Amino acid sequence: MQRESMEFDVVIVGAGPAGLSTACRLMQQANEAGQELMVCVVEKGAEVGGHILSGAVIESRALDELFPDWKEQDAPLKTAVTEDQVYLLRNAEKATKLPNAFVPKTMHNHGNYIASVGNLTRWLGEQAEQLGVEIFPGFPASHIIYGDDGRVAGIGTGDMGLDEHGEQKDTYMPGMDLLAKYTIFSEGCRGHLGKELIAKFDLDKDADAQHYGIGIKELWDIPADKHQPGLVLHGAGWPLSEANASGGFFLYHGDDSQVMVGLITDLNYDNPHLSPFDEFQRMKHHPLISQYLEGGKRISYGARAITKGGFNALPKMTMPGALLLGCDAGTLNFAKIKGVHTAMKTGMIAAETIFAALTNGDEGGKDLTAYSDNFNSSWVYDELYRTRNFGPALHKYGTFIGGAVNFIDQNIVSLPFTLRDNHEDYAQMKPASECTKISYPKPDGVLSFDKNSSVFLSNANHEENQPCHLQLKDSSIPLMQNLPKFDEPAQRYCPVGVYEILQDAAGEKVFQINSQNCVHCKTCDIKDPAQNITWVTPEGGGGPNYPNM
Repeated sequence: MQRESMEFDVVIVGAGPAGLSTACRLMQQANEAGQELMVCVVEKGAEVGGHILSGAVIESRALDELFPDWKEQDAPLKTAVTEDQVYLLRNAEKATKLPNAFVPKTMHNHGNYIASVGNLTRWLGEQAEQLGVEIFPGFPASHIIYGDDGRVAGIGTGDMGLDEHGEQKDTYMPGMDLLAKYTIFSEGCRGHLGKELIAKFDLDKDADAQHYGIGIKELWDIPADKHQPGLVLHGAGWPLSEANASGGFFLYHGDDSQVMVGLITDLNYDNPHLSPFDEFQRMKHHPLISQYLEGGKRISYGARAITKGGFNALPKMTMPGALLLGCDAGTLNFAKIKGVHTAMKTGMIAAETIFAALTNGDEGGKDLTAYSDNFNSSWVYDELYRTRNFGPALHKYGTFIGGAVNFIDQNIVSLPFTLRDNHEDYAQMKPASECTKISYPKPDGVLSFDKNSSVFLSNANHEENQPCHLQLKDSSIPLMQNLPKFDEPAQRYCPVGVYEILQDAAGEKVFQINSQNCVHCKTCDIKDPAQNITWVTPEGGGGPNYPNM
């Protein structure tokens, strides 16, 4: 079978907040001008929103601009924040509440909304389709198509119906080539095509090292008498502090007697024995958290890496024929623990830049440097610049001193210098022999759970007989290098048990990849100390299917 091709004005990779905002704003302008514009969005998830996971407290600033009547259009932002509480967990029993006056202004959430980003994305998808955008869920962009001159000319979707050896099955269907004047890459954190573009076009040559965290989240139904709609809890300290690791927890009281609880673990930790999943499970036993969860029921689970390097780590976002947007570029504001509004704004700026170019006779394929000028003059640039020291301060000076630096920087006077952190997260891991082994308690099945039951709640599913989408550059490294030196940390940093060290019938150790479990969090691609694992797109529709996450 031959691969077919289709041509569009703009092809967008990823139906998340950035990609859908790009699509909506493009069509708004085209419809207002009475011009025909062909815009296509491809999404690897089986449905729009199915792969979206975030806290989330949402700042509506970008949504206000994109759809000023979003409330009348019944956008799923219903629960306004009523109260902020920020804590330092001192140990497994004690917590200190920080007075609001000592909390950086970026952590104040009045005027924001507790919501499911997945549901917001579904709503944005509906708006995009009503405006005339073509959306293809279940079609992952597997590779980039380059023109003879090296510019980005579009993307190819993955073939369907290949077996684990890459041979065609009876169900084989070739993918399609989607060609465009301009291609938008908005895949979310550590997009595999974005990663390729950054390397190919040297987009990060003037940027600091990027930094990441892994966010693990659960959705709980809790008793009505414990539910406080609009209450937002954030905090840091225990249990991560015991392993000299950093990060923070969140607990948000949404609507319908539900809370969203999670832990973000910074991926610059150095102890290979640390398991972000198990840190999260024991965190829920802290009295501050358990008081809300006891008597409740866990109904959903998921995990996703976040790009948190901020302003200093932003790459160049333009290249011939393409733009890199949202969390694919790293526009999340970690000082606010928010990236939806910034991702949406990058998409809107991209749409306005592209539409202006196309209406002025641009035939496509150019390096739209006007996007950089428009981005630099926007509120999103200003917001990220103002918080540029937040992450480096915490990394350099720790929670206490770093927190004090951030309080001064955000609340009193903007510091006249820029802190830097150019240490790659994966390179921070120490040999296992130099680190304290961590003994995690067994889950009780009430507040804490195992990985298998958690994977079940993520609805993760992949066709078993297909090429493995977790590719090893060198298959010997896990057993010959990572196991003796780091006790193969993939067994622990993966939040769904994809990687295991087993024994075969002869008693020999085997590195097993349970790719069916994968929730596409990208942690392995980020944290593997040998940078030996590459995440690529699996067959279309595979992965998690998150409801209300």
